[in-house]
Amino acid sequence: MRSPDKAILAWEYFNRRCFAHKIETSINIYHKVQKTRVVQKEMVHHKSFWPARGWLGVALVSVCWPLNWMLPGARTAYLFFPLWLGYVLVVDALVQRRAGNSLWSRSRKNFVLLFVLSAPVWWLFELINLRTGNWEYLGRDLFSSFQFNLLCTISFSIVIPAVFETTEMVHSSSWMKRLASGPRVPATRRVFVALFVTGLGMLILMLVWPEVFYPFTWISLVLIFEPINRWSGRPYFLKDLREGDWRTVISLSLGALVCGLFWETWNYFSFPKWIYHIPGLAFLHIFEMPLLGYGGYIPFALELYALKNFLWPNGPRLESRR
Repeated sequence: MRSPDKAILAWEYFNRRCFAHKIETSINIYHKVQKTRVVQKEMVHHKSFWPARGWLGVALVSVCWPLNWMLPGARTAYLFFPLWLGYVLVVDALVQRRAGNSLWSRSRKNFVLLFVLSAPVWWLFELINLRTGNWEYLGRDLFSSFQFNLLCTISFSIVIPAVFETTEMVHSSSWMKRLASGPRVPATRRVFVALFVTGLGMLILMLVWPEVFYPFTWISLVLIFEPINRWSGRPYFLKDLREGDWRTVISLSLGALVCGLFWETWNYFSFPKWIYHIPGLAFLHIFEMPLLGYGGYIPFALELYALKNFLWPNGPRLESRR
């Protein structure tokens, strides 16, 4: 009788184990479903309200824009940053409302660090401009060198956040999905070597004959740093193009163009302000910028992204999508 008793006990033990496993599995499934519902509710909540920073941005733009155009004296030196900070906050709020997340909501630390990164990156272009002389600042003689450089550094800190926020706004558009399966661009070792050599050659030509090759300011750096990023294991946007995904490139380009229109609009009645000296293109101006000059914003955005990936490879990525 012992063997049958053992068999019965083993069968009962097996049934109990199966029953316990079913209960455990059911509980896990229930928790996962509840967690999914919570995440979905949070996404709906994020998309259904206007965050406080968005209202702050609206207030800053509403106050600083008219004051920047109407006040006498060197008002732009002190209003440029708060005006553009307002722009950044408004666009960030729009992105969160549209996509459920934004640069700010994903990481406030990284959001702030973008401002820190932006200033030295734009100073690089100011150094290049010492050679090309394509733009100058009216009113800089009203400040000491220290004051001017300090105010410029504060103003320059807004460049990358403004471009990247606007890029995310474009990136979150539903029509961008169609660009995820576009033409594939070859990204072989030979291609990267050719890009690097071409970019280096453009940079040298621009520095030696700036009056002729000044347009290379806005394309040489991306041709240099994209291969460097690839070879050093950093992020690079050509990886997306190799897979036929054009969303990053198109959203960066359009985002910079939108920013460019705001830059030139708000600059027109500002003081201090910048003006341009662009050989061969000084016609058909839209504000201070010649019409063809707006084309420079497209590769400029790619340069900013390549420089960000080089200097801060673990920095924020473009992620906001519907």
